[in-house]
Amino acid sequence: MTVDRPASTSPPVLTFIVPAYNMAQHLPTCLDSLLSQEKDDLEVIVVDDGSTDATAQVVQSYQARHPHTVRLIRQTNKGHGGAVNTGLAAARGRYVKVVDADDWVDPTSLGLVLDQLRDQSRRTNPVDMVVTNYVYEKEGRKHKRAINFRSVMDPGQVLDWNHLRRFGLAQYMIMHALILRTEVLRQARTHLPEHTYYVDFIYSYQPLPWVHTLLYLDTNFYRYHTGRKGQSVQTSIMIARVSQLLLVNGLMADSTPDPGTVPRGLYRYMIHYLSINCVVTSVFLILSRKPSNYRNKDMLWSRLEHRSPAIASDVRSTLLCRMINMPGRPGRLAIRLGYKAAEAAMGFN
Repeated sequence: MTVDRPASTSPPVLTFIVPAYNMAQHLPTCLDSLLSQEKDDLEVIVVDDGSTDATAQVVQSYQARHPHTVRLIRQTNKGHGGAVNTGLAAARGRYVKVVDADDWVDPTSLGLVLDQLRDQSRRTNPVDMVVTNYVYEKEGRKHKRAINFRSVMDPGQVLDWNHLRRFGLAQYMIMHALILRTEVLRQARTHLPEHTYYVDFIYSYQPLPWVHTLLYLDTNFYRYHTGRKGQSVQTSIMIARVSQLLLVNGLMADSTPDPGTVPRGLYRYMIHYLSINCVVTSVFLILSRKPSNYRNKDMLWSRLEHRSPAIASDVRSTLLCRMINMPGRPGRLAIRLGYKAAEAAMGFN
């Protein structure tokens, strides 16, 4: 692994981590947005994850123009999770935001976000996690769908988990909605599996017990580029990689705190989030039409029961999970409804 041009010694308020594998075509849009509000307290780390195209050269051209802001780390291919791990280890900012190389942020919202993070950084007890809206930028679709959390939390106020209202059926805070305090991620020892897809589920789940305070900014900050050919959230690709979903599901189950050990609002949200992942994984195991995956679906639920009967009971009691486990014709209907929920949860609808 090589690191180009180490940054200056003053700590930034925010580090953007950009995992990039063969993303030379998309990186300019991403980096232009991240640098649209360039200040001395901003850091952009691009992790070139073994690219074979001009990814490194694109980043170096930006580095030449923004030598105190842009950092390039080159490594052998470790997958999205391995690139995020590398970025986290190198991050110097008080807060961290992961931005995929084919996504971007809204420049106006970036200014608002940075102002809020600066304010938090000056406080004795800065907020642990900032939540923003995100927008599905689906190719070929003029109308862009924005996801907000107004029904769940009041904007502009520092909240704890018990202040949060109930999330919608397929609503949860995906990685693209989150900005986390760097120290929280390090206390949680957040480390994603390498060469594994769908690790964004883990990133936005495993650190949560270390998050005590939240701040919701009602601004359309993150732009999530979907509909691109070959993306990992395409249905056919998810079916082919369903074993990866199964692996991620097991890691999420292992990260779930026992009831009574964390605030009630946090436990309720984590059960809700885990139930969505269980449904997504179960749906694609069934859609594969492989008897071995039907058995893997049963194994998923047995494994959760073995992890904790209490957690398994709470997950099974959610509406989506009750539906997905119905037998016969009602069960098949439930699978179709579950698929729609999976589309919403994974962002390819």
